[in-house]
Amino acid sequence: MFDLGLPELLVIGVVALIVVGPKDLPMLFRSVGRFVGKAKGMAREFSSAMNQAADQAGVKDVTDTLKGATDGLNKVSNPLKAATDAVKDSANEVKRSMSYEPGATETTLSKERAEAAAKIHKHSAEMAQARLDKEAAEKAAAEATAAADETPKKDDA
Repeated sequence: MFDLGLPELLVIGVVALIVVGPKDLPMLFRSVGRFVGKAKGMAREFSSAMNQAADQAGVKDVTDTLKGATDGLNKVSNPLKAATDAVKDSANEVKRSMSYEPGATETTLSKERAEAAAKIHKHSAEMAQARLDKEAAEKAAAEATAAADETPKKDDA
């Protein structure tokens, strides 16, 4: 409501210092602070009393009903808002279906993901085994070549 910044507060402080004097200034600020606190408390109490009276009178139910009725009217009168709401709902649905929730037993795509993961693991295991077999064959060929080189030739002896 009141927009008091630092410059305004400094001006008020300097004027209060000149008018009241440095001796009585702390008591003045203390009493002003108490007054502001009491005013805020009264405003808060009044606001809560009005909200409570409105709840008892059923105003909240009426406003919810009116909002529900005007939502349908807004969709008819504002097709752009209806379209954006539909897109948001669709995005939320996709997000909900694709998200991983810890502790959830199954999500919408978990079966498809499990099948894809099994295929990936199977292919990876096959490739790893093929690589190990190839390395073993290369090692055996290298050992055979080394063994053939080490055997003494009859012509040299």
